[in-house]
Amino acid sequence: MIDMLPLLDWTSFVYFALPTVILLAASATLAIMSKRYWAIAVGVAAVLVLAVFIGGMWHSLERPPMRTMGETRLWYSLFVIIAGLIVFIRWRYGWILSFSGILSTVFMAINVFKPEIHNKTMMPALESPFFVPHVISYIFAYSLLAAAVLVGIYIIYKKRKTHDFDPSGLLYTSDNLVYTGLAFLMTGLLLGAVWAKQAWGTYWGWDPKETWAAITLLSYLLYIHHRLYAPRRFEVSFALLILSFLFLQIAGTESIIYRQHKARVSILMECKKTTLIVPVTL
Repeated sequence: MIDMLPLLDWTSFVYFALPTVILLAASATLAIMSKRYWAIAVGVAAVLVLAVFIGGMWHSLERPPMRTMGETRLWYSLFVIIAGLIVFIRWRYGWILSFSGILSTVFMAINVFKPEIHNKTMMPALESPFFVPHVISYIFAYSLLAAAVLVGIYIIYKKRKTHDFDPSGLLYTSDNLVYTGLAFLMTGLLLGAVWAKQAWGTYWGWDPKETWAAITLLSYLLYIHHRLYAPRRFEVSFALLILSFLFLQIAGTESIIYRQHKARVSILMECKKTTLIVPVTL
């Protein structure tokens, strides 16, 4: 299948990125106009355009394009669109296509306007097939869980301002956002565990990043159980939701700090392995 694709490189990326962005904008507009099937069809067309470029790069490089920062962002752009389409097809949230389209456009724009990252090779531990889906799962989980918090804050605000406000529809939206976001969070965690086993020899090491990820996951599970067993006490539920989101921010911060530390350690280890001992003769 890949052999049938044209040979492509970064010089032709803009000719695929621009049509993809136009199709994403059209898909988001159609979703807002409640033209569901047309929105899905145009969104799928955007996926296909970007997939053709990735396939062409794969054919040209004779390897999966997952080695450099620029190549990795290609996969970010693709999977964010696919994740947005899945959520839209399942729950018909028109705004999600706008959100995923903007995220994808940002990743593509970085590749267009920062060509120096195209050949910036990643550290060996990151050159894994689990890296891209792991990061994409977390990105989309953070996005959906952030949207759920915003919906919750809006419900509390409206309820206190208008006593006869019926939050049932928005509660349903918030719950679905949490369910979907938690599914992506769990997927990212599992992919990260498999990746860690492949790269460092252990599924779980109880480092700060992993510990806070586990706390965040349990906190969102507590929110879900409270919503199921005390559905009318939504203010307590949304207090739990906000607390869980704060845990998510700590988990993200710990992840960045820990990755930087681990990257430095890995680089030092690689340097030690490749150091040449030159005999000195007098």
